[in-house]
Amino acid sequence: MDKKSRDFLFKYLNNASPTGFESSGQHIWLEYMKPYIDTYISDTYGTVVGVINPDAPYKVVIEAHADEIAWFVNYITDDGYIYVRRNGGSDHQIAPSKRVNIHTDKGIVKGVFGWPAIHVRDSAKEESPTLKNIFVDIGATSKDEVEKAGVHVGSVMTFEDELIELGEHYLCGRALDNRVGGFMIAETTRRIAESKVKLPFGLYVVNAVQEEIGLRGAEMISRRIKPDVAIITDVCHDTHAPMYDKKQQGDLKAGKGPVLTYGPAVQNNLLKMVIDVADKNKIAFQRASASRATGTDTDAFAYSAEGVASALISLPLKYMHTTVETAHKDDVENVIKLMHDFLVQLPAGHDFRYIK
Repeated sequence: MDKKSRDFLFKYLNNASPTGFESSGQHIWLEYMKPYIDTYISDTYGTVVGVINPDAPYKVVIEAHADEIAWFVNYITDDGYIYVRRNGGSDHQIAPSKRVNIHTDKGIVKGVFGWPAIHVRDSAKEESPTLKNIFVDIGATSKDEVEKAGVHVGSVMTFEDELIELGEHYLCGRALDNRVGGFMIAETTRRIAESKVKLPFGLYVVNAVQEEIGLRGAEMISRRIKPDVAIITDVCHDTHAPMYDKKQQGDLKAGKGPVLTYGPAVQNNLLKMVIDVADKNKIAFQRASASRATGTDTDAFAYSAEGVASALISLPLKYMHTTVETAHKDDVENVIKLMHDFLVQLPAGHDFRYIK
């Protein structure tokens, strides 16, 4: 990772892009991408696509999602305390004592998730944090004061934490799920452009919105692009961290390489090609299985229109949906390398059907 890549990574990850409010992050991503693409498209809800060879009939997608989990203001008490509801899969158990940024038309309003002091809690029957009892304090003493600050029902808020390097080998912060994916597809595009590889197909580099509430951005853009092939990148769980059950969640570890998933939405001929590329280029990888669905934008692309040959390359992540999501730098590099090496060997018009 050179300085340009690193600066982009930190700027992009530290910017807030909650589901439904991704546009500021999309501007950062697109500005980084512009030197490496021929054109771009965007849709009504904010998905952005960098395109190389837009006139080519055979279309290949590499994709990540741009949004992060967040909270909505749901109720303001007469005393100025704010109760919330989820925007995506936000974790109520980690909220107490966290700082938040509330995004308003007047700018950022600072707040904190308060919690009763340990001194006044009865250990025999103390309450755990739930959506019913967590609350935000912005230093106001009335509902009117909250609203004068620009905060209203529907205001969105994100945790304040930022990206850090944890030891020599790890990146740690909020929103690695999945803006680190946006970083990886951008770096893949940059490497293709800087190596002057002439792709024989149209490459659509998709940074989709609204994954965290049901794969909605991928759903919309897949119908617009109508690709022939889609490689999705997202995060999965490092199951070697404490309190995971490998029998249930699989045996996956950060630092051991990208994770390739088997499941109904994954097209097996495409997956085999990805595995062959990994083997040929000596890129270590891990395997995972999905039951009915992968739970990622892979599902949206796979089942779009007449069906799109789709595969999933995942980044092992510790502590998903917290403010300390943690990924190994080597895995980030190897996801980029695997996507790059796959794209440069793919012939235009390749038919992935099982029966021809």
